[in-house]
Amino acid sequence: MVKVNLVVVGKVKEKYFSEGINEYAKRMGKFADFSIIEVSEENFTKVDNALIQTIKEKEADRILPHLKGYVFAMAIEGTKTDSQKFANQIKSLIDGGNGVITFVIGGSYGLSDRVKSRADKLLSFSDMTFPHTLFRLMLSEQIYRAFSIITGSGYHK
Repeated sequence: MVKVNLVVVGKVKEKYFSEGINEYAKRMGKFADFSIIEVSEENFTKVDNALIQTIKEKEADRILPHLKGYVFAMAIEGTKTDSQKFANQIKSLIDGGNGVITFVIGGSYGLSDRVKSRADKLLSFSDMTFPHTLFRLMLSEQIYRAFSIITGSGYHK
């Protein structure tokens, strides 16, 4: 069974997001060994451009040890795709022998260049900015949808 990791910065504070994310994590159990790895985020009250770089680098130090297998980094400048193509890419990875697929969501200021360069693919859902907890829910759902498409389970219509 393939291992799917979701490496994220920060914790989910809202119960309604947690419930949704946990639901998709539970559903993923029939397709993959799915886990969410949370690393702590940097918190500062006043931030300037220099501090943003420092924040991203400190978060990168926590993220990088968890990046295993094929890595998708979520980045606004990444490639946009549809659910079917996303599923096809995951299927190709699995069929090609990739036993671990990792997705990474950065903190409030995004991902450092070190994390992006470690990634095998930069992926974007939109040019819009989303709250991190909402995006975590959206990504969890899309990963579940991809596996549903791959297995023909009927969830994807």
